[in-house]
Amino acid sequence: MQNKEGKPMQYRRLGNSGLQVSEIALGSFLTYGNATVYETAEACIDLAYELGINFFDTANAYAGGESEKVVGRVLSKYSRESYVLATKVFFPMGPRPNNRGLSRKHIFEQCHASLKRLGLDYIDLYQCHRYDEHTPVEETLQALDDLARQGKILYYGVSEWTAPQIAQASDMARARGFHPVTSNQPQYSMLARGIERVVIPACDREGVGQVVFSPLAQGILTGKYQPGHPPPAGSRASDPKQNMFIKNGLVDAYVHDRIPVTDELLERVQKLAPIAADAGLTMSQLALAWCLRQSNVASVIVGASRPEQVADNAGASGVHLSAEVLLQIDSALSIAMS
Repeated sequence: MQNKEGKPMQYRRLGNSGLQVSEIALGSFLTYGNATVYETAEACIDLAYELGINFFDTANAYAGGESEKVVGRVLSKYSRESYVLATKVFFPMGPRPNNRGLSRKHIFEQCHASLKRLGLDYIDLYQCHRYDEHTPVEETLQALDDLARQGKILYYGVSEWTAPQIAQASDMARARGFHPVTSNQPQYSMLARGIERVVIPACDREGVGQVVFSPLAQGILTGKYQPGHPPPAGSRASDPKQNMFIKNGLVDAYVHDRIPVTDELLERVQKLAPIAADAGLTMSQLALAWCLRQSNVASVIVGASRPEQVADNAGASGVHLSAEVLLQIDSALSIAMS
């Protein structure tokens, strides 16, 4: 797959590590093992691999472990060194008190459970799915470092941690001689820009790279949700298994950082369509390329329930947006420049 400039999939280093990940990653939240049948999931993953996507993201909590099983089964047909597999630990995997969090016990048990579900000997990137206020950070880092020294994981990262939490963990890892924090997985999109203020600068200083989720704002930035209309058939919002923001059949809720998704916002999003067309891009490609303008962003994680979505998203790799286009985007979304 080549973008409009004829470039193949591009790769970036993840933070200060030597690990190269594709600019576009394929995630499995709400899709594989849940709302998408195996054959469709297989078609999406196969096409992603064919198009040069080498980074696949899942989590133990997605569909109660079923997502890991699907992703591992499909990827088993490919040579292990040819892809990067990321999964996560934190959310409850059972009713008992030690079935959750970032304690040494839960991390060790869930790492081995994930390896079994994935059918792998090691995990490339093991991520703390959220911050655990009830477990000392040193206990969590020691457990991750031990897994790395055992060869069960190669790198570890965090997700949705604050800048001070990332800085504390990075400082402690250096002081204790642990393997370093390599990545952070936050939400980031044109509609959710919070990490730009503090998190990205902190991660730049610490050598931590971003692998961002929801770069299309749960599909809102694709332009398929029209103001005053119910979600189109076949969209994520029309599927009860995937719906994250629909109320009374209409788009009327919030993305993760509490930006209200109203008809007014959807009208502004529609103004992105001519900007994308003038740049020779789809709206999805415009949104993904916008995230990738940040050098600290190593990869954008997209979900796909159809192979054609994978192909469209892959076309955003290597696209450069001019300063003029970036200004047009901010103007369309009515975002003031500081």
